[in-house]
Amino acid sequence: MAYADWKAPVEDGQYLIWPEPRELLEQTRANHRALSACEARVGNIPVGALRRRQREFLGHRDHHQPLIASGHQTELYHTGVWVKDVLLEAMARPLGAAAYHFAVDTDQPKHLQLRWPTLQGGGTDGAHTVCTFPITDDPEIQTAEWAALLDAPTPAHIQTTADALSRSRFNFQPLLGDFLLSLRRLSIETPNLASALTNASHELSWTLGLRHHALLCSPMWISEPYLAFVHHILSQPLQFASDYNQALADYRREQKLRSPSRPMPDLHVTPTSCEVPFWLDNLATNSRERATVWREGDYLALVAPGGDEFALDSKLDGWEAAAKLGAFLRRNNLRLSPRALTLTLFLRLLVVDNFMHGIGGGRYDQVTDRMMQSHFKIKAPHFGVTTATLYFPDALTQSRACLPCVVGGGHRLRHRLLGERKQGLVAAIDSAPRNSLERRQLFSQMHQELTQAALRNPELERWDQHLRETEHREAEEQTLFDRELFFAVQPRERLEHLIDVYNHQLK
Repeated sequence: MAYADWKAPVEDGQYLIWPEPRELLEQTRANHRALSACEARVGNIPVGALRRRQREFLGHRDHHQPLIASGHQTELYHTGVWVKDVLLEAMARPLGAAAYHFAVDTDQPKHLQLRWPTLQGGGTDGAHTVCTFPITDDPEIQTAEWAALLDAPTPAHIQTTADALSRSRFNFQPLLGDFLLSLRRLSIETPNLASALTNASHELSWTLGLRHHALLCSPMWISEPYLAFVHHILSQPLQFASDYNQALADYRREQKLRSPSRPMPDLHVTPTSCEVPFWLDNLATNSRERATVWREGDYLALVAPGGDEFALDSKLDGWEAAAKLGAFLRRNNLRLSPRALTLTLFLRLLVVDNFMHGIGGGRYDQVTDRMMQSHFKIKAPHFGVTTATLYFPDALTQSRACLPCVVGGGHRLRHRLLGERKQGLVAAIDSAPRNSLERRQLFSQMHQELTQAALRNPELERWDQHLRETEHREAEEQTLFDRELFFAVQPRERLEHLIDVYNHQLK
């Protein structure tokens, strides 16, 4: 598959859709045809059969209707993430597809600080300060192993946040107030942060005209098709680890990455164990560890913390294996949650007809594509990539400080201080023999003269003052030109305009 070198747009209001929208629609139809009829086997079950059962688990029983999806951690995501759902909506109409947002509530909690800039002073322009509030007052916000362990915010905490918002000064009406109202009600009805946050964000998108479904991922981790997929990987860990690590090595070489941990570490293999790409979640202690298959000769087993062993057999019928693995996990109060690559591997292979990534996910799934082809012997289905940039609205009336421009200007100014004298010294240095004492002395003399010329130079003093002012201005502007603010800091009309832009592209 040919990939683009995706870059997040720098300019406000700009967006990225890859591939070209019409091609995106055709690829979705082609994925649907190919995957529905796919006879390649996962856990000794044809992929097509696994897909039908998994989609029925989600309530999607129309096997002729395409299913398109996006996914993201349950967090306060920015507009560049939110537009994945906007693209789904625009695609669903011409495809007649069902659109889903999968909220990953089994990842480590992050991006849960609600931030918004507010004007200082009494005018309608000028400096801004940043208000920051954690989205929940659960004291485990920094330590919980996965997001679903966090409690939703108390009504008192939401009220404190809403009061601070009401005291803030804006030149427009942000949607944060509507979001907090939804979150307050949902936190009482569903005292789980991941669920409340997902539903509050979904409700806000609904008021903007988006009609996709929003589902938490964790219920899928007990479904039989998922467990058949898991058993397939656990029962042949050495082959899977070899294919996984080779796909990462190929990607690192192609992208010229030197770090062995990017985009993620290899699976660790020893003479007696093999790491597999899942978290083993202990639901009794709310702790987790990297899942490992233990091996002794041909004997492979998943071992529970209490010592209970589950023998793994790659020849076992997939449905039988899934049922037995599910019983073992329930008996020991455990769960196997997919890590990053395995999550999208499962979704793209066994659930969706096209998956919309952001730029980071699109890069990581180049490894997933290699895995589908090398391990599962399946031509990787196409995926899409989209993102967009919306800065805080007050940024639109300001020209952005350019610190590199000022630094470059200072560099040129310093080297003009000697005028023609410097040109003569440079010529003398060039004519002196390489590595000679004369050359070193001339070079040292030139820099000494530059240093002396810089002392108390009024032009350089003015530049130095300009540099300090630009550094201060750039620090202030980080508030306004931060594209990762929660999408609800925007006013309704800005988000609706972006929806119109995407709809126009998919007409």
